Amino acid sequence: MASFGLTLANRGVIIGAVTVPELFDMAKRGEDSGAFSAVWVGDSLLAKPRLESIALLSALAVVTKKVKLAVGCMATFPHRHPALLAQQWASLDVISGGRSWLAVCLGGPNEQSPAQALEHKVMGIKDTERVGRLEEGIVILKKLFHEEKASHKGRFYEFEGVTIQPRPVQNPLPIWIASNPTGLTWKDGASAPSPAVEKGLRRVAKYADGWMTNKVTPEQFKSQWTRILAMAKEEGRDPAKIGSSLYHNITINENRQAALDESKAFLDKYYTSNFSMKFVEGFTTAGSPKQCIEELRAYFAAGIEHITLRMTSWDQKGQLKRFLDEVAPAFR
Repeated sequence: MASFGLTLANRGVIIGAVTVPELFDMAKRGEDSGAFSAVWVGDSLLAKPRLESIALLSALAVVTKKVKLAVGCMATFPHRHPALLAQQWASLDVISGGRSWLAVCLGGPNEQSPAQALEHKVMGIKDTERVGRLEEGIVILKKLFHEEKASHKGRFYEFEGVTIQPRPVQNPLPIWIASNPTGLTWKDGASAPSPAVEKGLRRVAKYADGWMTNKVTPEQFKSQWTRILAMAKEEGRDPAKIGSSLYHNITINENRQAALDESKAFLDKYYTSNFSMKFVEGFTTAGSPKQCIEELRAYFAAGIEHITLRMTSWDQKGQLKRFLDEVAPAFR
């Protein structure tokens, strides 16, 4: 069943777009509206500082009662020791009554920015270790969440007889992978090397309970999703048990170009970057309510089960109100 998530701009408190009380208010309004089944937050350490994701989600667990509480994506996953993260995330699941939703990713490469390179250096990991740490970390979390006296011996981590308490409420507790193996993640539209694309899709098929992606057209999603499901079968997994989600932005304005311009200004500031308009268009549903409804319907028609939306506007609460009043009713 198709559903929406609300992505809170938790970096917004750093760049002056939103306050902490406003984030809490948006989460509560989103839940009370019935339009959202999840509230999402982003994650970074030094590269793109913001309210820390697990701390914020724990606070949101008190503010909300029904929605899933999600991080997408946990870019610091390769930095975090799996045993500590397992205890933190299990605690969040208990505090929220089994509402946590973990979507992990690789984080940015060194060449993305000096701040990203510094983040890896400070945390003592090499850029080339990110994939290995992500895959090993998922394996470890699945053990620690559900086994007693768990043991592990891998490339990066080794331990024996570890039991995490409290146990998470959810069993199994889902772990998704967020990735985007399209050209838009590479230098301004250049195609990603196909072996890298294949490895990224295979990683989802082998390790993940679901796939979150972004900056794809409905057609691109459908093509890549079909490939993931085929790979899951090859890995001996049931493709029907793997979920799909789109991490997306929205700016509502009767003038589509004005909406895209505002989204670009917001995203440039949010990510300390200078994105091309092509990048922004691939990452944002923009325009009149009618245009937004049509585009979101196309994504659901392509097979995406969940779309989480961040308001890429300096008027966070106003854009949320417009979405709830003028777009969401079309999907009820």
